[in-house]
Amino acid sequence: MKTKFEQMMDGLDDIEAFLAGEQEGFKAYVPQEVDVKAIRNRLGMTQAKFSDTFGFSLDAIKHWEGGRRTPEAPARTLLTVIDKNPAAVLTALNPAAVGSSKRSTVHASRYRKRQASRVPAKRKAYSAGRKRATK
Repeated sequence: MKTKFEQMMDGLDDIEAFLAGEQEGFKAYVPQEVDVKAIRNRLGMTQAKFSDTFGFSLDAIKHWEGGRRTPEAPARTLLTVIDKNPAAVLTALNPAAVGSSKRSTVHASRYRKRQASRVPAKRKAYSAGRKRATK
């Protein structure tokens, strides 16, 4: 396995060859490890919600987070994009949700927690104990 420095140097060599016209396109970098639990927690989602939202099986999420399995390269690629820009993935997977309230599902649980902390405590109904004045 190459060190980070060697990977960076290979990338710079590819850029140099591309700019010189010796090479077309580029090679995408797919990380070897992805912290699925950290990504999911950052989005404020349960394992079930994360799997439903992004199309992974719930078992896969559980195995990845438990360290029993490692995501394959395509899954690591998608997880990396989810980590960097979850809205782009949501838009690509569900274009009909653009402009609707569904776009905010990623942050819904965090939003609800914030809103709950802002709601003032309910006031006691004092009128129930008062007697009405009669004429």
